[in-house]
Amino acid sequence: MRSFFFALSLLAPALNAIAEIRHVTIWSDGTRMAGDLYLPEDYKEGEKRATVLFCAGTGGVKKGNGALYAKRFVKEGFVVLAFDYRGWGESDCKLTLPEPMPKADADGTVTVKARPVRWQMDMADQTLDIRCAISFLMGEPCVDPARIGLFGTSYGGGLVVWVAGNDPRVKCVVSQVPGMGGGRPPAALKYASDLAVKQARGETEPVPIETGRLGGKMAAYAQMRANPAKGIGYNPVEAASKITAPTMIIVAEKEELMSNEENGRRAFQALQKNFVKSEYHVLEGIGHYGVYKEKFEDATRLASDWFHLHLDSHLKTP
Repeated sequence: MRSFFFALSLLAPALNAIAEIRHVTIWSDGTRMAGDLYLPEDYKEGEKRATVLFCAGTGGVKKGNGALYAKRFVKEGFVVLAFDYRGWGESDCKLTLPEPMPKADADGTVTVKARPVRWQMDMADQTLDIRCAISFLMGEPCVDPARIGLFGTSYGGGLVVWVAGNDPRVKCVVSQVPGMGGGRPPAALKYASDLAVKQARGETEPVPIETGRLGGKMAAYAQMRANPAKGIGYNPVEAASKITAPTMIIVAEKEELMSNEENGRRAFQALQKNFVKSEYHVLEGIGHYGVYKEKFEDATRLASDWFHLHLDSHLKTP
């Protein structure tokens, strides 16, 4: 069976190309998110296709890695949605008010001076953003709501595992070089808890705009801000124990940003313990960013085959 889908996916890129990109608006908790919906060349109006939702990693946007992977997966015949999390890329963001909010006008509106909250690594918000993107797809005429799969890379690889463990609408998952927060010492939780207290009491920035810069190997993402307080209770490794959808985890042999054993491997072990259809692949000879470069084709071939195997096997007529 696997060899059949492998042969099918080898032929698909030659047969399909992008027919259309539709720019869409997705609402997440009252904020507009920008999305690009990719349709295969052979899509016929009224048809309902299996769909892949791309979920970006740190600093990723729909016009960057989103477009790279969408153009790859749409050639396989999937509808693909790439979107920007709230406050990233082209999406609108939440606002923070330096002064107390005035009373609403007669029409229920207020006029305020506000500061935009952008480029936050906010697990609570971004897992909701993904779930809202799923909800958007469930209402799209071109999407088969019973065949929605998630593809997440890096930071997004952890997000999709958490979502799959908490949202039964997810039917297939590929988590690539996933950062799940595994292996962090107890001191990290204490720091997050202490920060949450200070934020709640106004003893530090309620939202890290001036603070929260990434350090170490992640300092290259100069625009990004981390808010550990928003990660309290967020544990993709634990969420993996609740996943029932087929899940593939792809890691880099020379991963330099985290421990594979404490992240992707632990999640895979949880899946295996619960007899979930799952695979764990180590791409040899590369570090974290090699999945986007020298091993891009190897990694996307694994992902495409997995989506074909577990989404095409539930084909439904229009």
